[in-house]
Amino acid sequence: MKKLLAGLLVAGMLSITTSPVFAYAGINDVSKDYWAQTEIAAVVKDSVMFLNNGKFNPEAKISRVDFVTALLKVLGDDQAKINTTVKFSDVAKSGATHDAVARSQQIGLVYGYPDGTFRPQGSILRDEAQSVMSHITIDGTVNNNVLSRYTDAEKVPNWAKAIYAKTLSYGIYVNHPNELELRPTDELTRAEAAVLLYRLSQKLHLVKAQYKGVTETVLGTEHLNVTKKAPCNEVTVTNLRNIVKEGNVLEIEYTDKFKSKLASAGDTVTFTNPEDIVTEEGTVVFPAGSTFYGTVLDIQDPQWFNKNARVYTQITKVVLPSGKTVDMNAKPFYKDYALKEGPWMTAGKVALYTVGGTAVGTGAGVGFSFIPKPDKVGTGVAIGTPVGAGVGLITGLVTPGLNYVAHEGEEIQVILLDDASVSK
Repeated sequence: MKKLLAGLLVAGMLSITTSPVFAYAGINDVSKDYWAQTEIAAVVKDSVMFLNNGKFNPEAKISRVDFVTALLKVLGDDQAKINTTVKFSDVAKSGATHDAVARSQQIGLVYGYPDGTFRPQGSILRDEAQSVMSHITIDGTVNNNVLSRYTDAEKVPNWAKAIYAKTLSYGIYVNHPNELELRPTDELTRAEAAVLLYRLSQKLHLVKAQYKGVTETVLGTEHLNVTKKAPCNEVTVTNLRNIVKEGNVLEIEYTDKFKSKLASAGDTVTFTNPEDIVTEEGTVVFPAGSTFYGTVLDIQDPQWFNKNARVYTQITKVVLPSGKTVDMNAKPFYKDYALKEGPWMTAGKVALYTVGGTAVGTGAGVGFSFIPKPDKVGTGVAIGTPVGAGVGLITGLVTPGLNYVAHEGEEIQVILLDDASVSK
């Protein structure tokens, strides 16, 4: 709307991100800019992991029993009735670790060692944690070649290659600080465990039924009504999540001003929704104030003959006001998924050239009319005005197009290229 108004104003001359930070106040040793702050705050708030005297100790190693305890909580199995006898020699029936290990053993969550021990206080390795994630999630067709993009892929043991291919494909993994390193044999830290468990909590629909304390049940199908041009408007509602189906269109707006001339591929661009995105039946899918994170994929500069700049972006995730993260694959709902200036702005530019040419031509006509016959002013104006306007129009038509500029609050529409799962 802002661009339409701007274009109309120009045409009328012819006639005359900061991203939100979710903070959990009780955590004393995790700063607001810590890389895993959002996930740590979420698992503490949901009582998946706990503090010790107000501290989370994010860089400390997490023990096997603490990881299992947290995992049971995520899966909803932490209160399951124990109907088995623990077989591990180092887990006493009266010990503090007994119940978590018993429940884990009961559902086949985590296995012990060949010597008959569980080693509850031992550290869990990163590849062991990924093995658990792979073990409990549904099987699908994955390509081991996905590992090739990681610089230390050769460090992944042969037995773990398919495991990593699966968890990487599902987005249930953690690799910080270098996103291109897997570090499979390193010990898992509490911060890394928080990220891994949080990501699993967002993908519970991928967990095999036998490992979940709650069975997912479809409650019904609802509908978004952003635009009639959307290929799909269905939202599947279950007891665990809302699934916004591929082909739905969402309307969001820029959180900051964006200029294609100052941007480059790889830049982050953010959007938000000032109002709830809600189905016709009344279910809030994305609460007001959610932040949509996009990446600039490519920018094509303006070309001659008024071919405007093109900006290609992809929305990869959404952070809800609660701090919950939703994976998303969406692109602008325009031709070729490109953002560019519309015809009104182009018409306005041509109009400016035409008006400018008219003024110059009129002035020149008046000037020439005084040499040498002052009585020919009218003739000079009559000749100079259309000639100048014509030259200005031609110049406006053959010049390069416009750079893309979006103002804070400017709306765009994006289309989902995959289903988006919003857990409850």
